[in-house]
Amino acid sequence: MACIHARRQYGVTLIELMVAMVLGLLVAAGIVTVFLSTSSSNRAQTQMARLQEEGRFAITRLKDDLSMANGQYCTSSGGNAHPSTAGPYLDGLRAPTIYANGATALMDALSDVTTPWGDGSSYPKLPTGPYSLPSFLSMRGYDCTATDCTPVDPHTAVTGIPEAGTAAGNRVVGTAVLTLRYLNSAGGWTINPPGSADGSTMISNTDGTLKEVNLKPLSTESPITAFKDGDLAMLADCSNAQVFAVDGGGTAKLSTNTSNFASPSAQQGMSAPKLFDFNRDFQTVTYYLAVVDNGDGHTTGALIRRLNGTDNELVRGVERLDFKYGVEYPDGSMRFLTAAEVDSSTRDSTGCTASVPIAPGSGNDPGCLWRAVKSIEVDLLMDGQLPLYTLTANEQQYTYGDITKPTAPDSHTIKPSDQGFVNQMIRREFTALVSVRNYNP
Repeated sequence: MACIHARRQYGVTLIELMVAMVLGLLVAAGIVTVFLSTSSSNRAQTQMARLQEEGRFAITRLKDDLSMANGQYCTSSGGNAHPSTAGPYLDGLRAPTIYANGATALMDALSDVTTPWGDGSSYPKLPTGPYSLPSFLSMRGYDCTATDCTPVDPHTAVTGIPEAGTAAGNRVVGTAVLTLRYLNSAGGWTINPPGSADGSTMISNTDGTLKEVNLKPLSTESPITAFKDGDLAMLADCSNAQVFAVDGGGTAKLSTNTSNFASPSAQQGMSAPKLFDFNRDFQTVTYYLAVVDNGDGHTTGALIRRLNGTDNELVRGVERLDFKYGVEYPDGSMRFLTAAEVDSSTRDSTGCTASVPIAPGSGNDPGCLWRAVKSIEVDLLMDGQLPLYTLTANEQQYTYGDITKPTAPDSHTIKPSDQGFVNQMIRREFTALVSVRNYNP
């Protein structure tokens, strides 16, 4: 008879199971901790990389426009520089001469004008004859605190520039605004000598003044219809520029309007003259920061480039934007002034170039130092856009402007909370010093 032997069954005791579970939890906790730490570090590194790239792009884009401030066609100097009675070195006047008559003729052709003609006190009275482009129209900046702006709040005169606030669509609180103008010399129509078979030509009167311009665009130039009816014309060469009203906008024949103060001169062919549509080709560029919805329950700041009244968003994550304006003094030193300090200068009080009044019979050109600005210092504060609540207090510190030692967000003059932003973000400052074409009284 076969014997059957029973085998004993061995298992894991409850104590062993509990020990194994505890060990497993400890290992899992370690893995999760490492994962969270790595994930947080990866998010920070990703934000830092994007912040650095977007900061460089923003500075580069600003430098491109700022370097062109008050740039004219084919001219880079107005003569030898000389010291004014106020101290700054200024060169000869090369601002365009305005022949167009009327209280709003010039202002209607430009965008983002915050100060009109003719209040008779701080700004010039309406001119009664040909005059030079006013200094405050070549460039004008606005410094803003958490509560107001100097010399004026640009929103009060230009509704297209939003008022400061924390809601999406507002201008970011405590950020500067800068408007500058320059001629797009790539536009316009080249004027060829009379009788040329190709290209545009002009006809002069017997006294040497301009009678009319016959547009015949070359293949690389804009069509005739690009010159809109009612726009001002700008005839420029390598020495000067003249702005005047014309009849026949949108057609091949542009004749000088009889409403002008006087007829502009017919420039010589050897000076490479070009005719421009002043309303379109003399560009107005305004930079400011707008509050935008980031789509994640938070808002962020966006750098806006406003060209001839049309806004274009360039880059997000910008919290601060400030400018300082450099003027060179006789001892060779560069003094950086605020917008209010530049704007308060007049030909009478600072002697910017008292011998060259803005208009006949006027010795006052408010803000004449705007045309003496030789360089602009740009300060830009970028953030990572997405809050990182794992950041320590030390990791949230940053420098900006005159603060050279990193400090906490709430230690700065303009706090993120003033702007509707959270503290828990990576922030870095970007700076640049830009030489400008503007240097001209």
